[in-house]
Amino acid sequence: MKILIVDDEKLIRDVIKEYLELEKMEVYEAENGEQAINIIKNNEINLIVMDIMMPKMDGYTAYKKIREIKNTPCIMLSARNEEYDKLIGFELGVDDYLTKPFSPKELVARIKAVTKRVYFDDDKIEVLGISIDNLAHEVRIDQKVVELTPKEYDLLKYLMQNKNIALSRENLLNSIWGYDFYGDDRTIDTHIKTLRSHLGPYRDRIKTIRGMGYKFEDPEEK
Repeated sequence: MKILIVDDEKLIRDVIKEYLELEKMEVYEAENGEQAINIIKNNEINLIVMDIMMPKMDGYTAYKKIREIKNTPCIMLSARNEEYDKLIGFELGVDDYLTKPFSPKELVARIKAVTKRVYFDDDKIEVLGISIDNLAHEVRIDQKVVELTPKEYDLLKYLMQNKNIALSRENLLNSIWGYDFYGDDRTIDTHIKTLRSHLGPYRDRIKTIRGMGYKFEDPEEK
């Protein structure tokens, strides 16, 4: 795994790097958002660990620009434990969020969880017209690739992995955003709405379970 650490504090980069190298991960470093973008352009990075508050270009701006280039998973770091900060990050498609000071061991565990979810789950998931290629990190509708944010991708994959099962909003929040996410049900509803728009003729596969949550319906298993 190739991990990019983006933080203007060298001590933090050094600590994270030491722990990641113990896990046999290859580490790249950047001290600001501009450097991070250049590294992403020229290397195949599997995951980014990025601080929010940095000189020249903050983490939010940098990741927004990175998302225009590549769909690279990201864990955001912040010295502030504010719900507003987390909401901004998750709306940008950030996969996880960790508040400073943090345990390096916890960060390593979260990196493993995100990379496992993104790269090592089922190679392919297919349900009549919709397919997910997890190795390529692609979603196809009738063989045509559609662009999804990381959270839309994870949400669709989770729904399809649990097809024909009614899933509560709380279940979806905990499974996709994590147990410590402080948002509300509207986060799920907003992502479901945009996800349905991407599914085109198959938008109705995602059924609303009134008062509870959602279900992905496989028409061949009705």
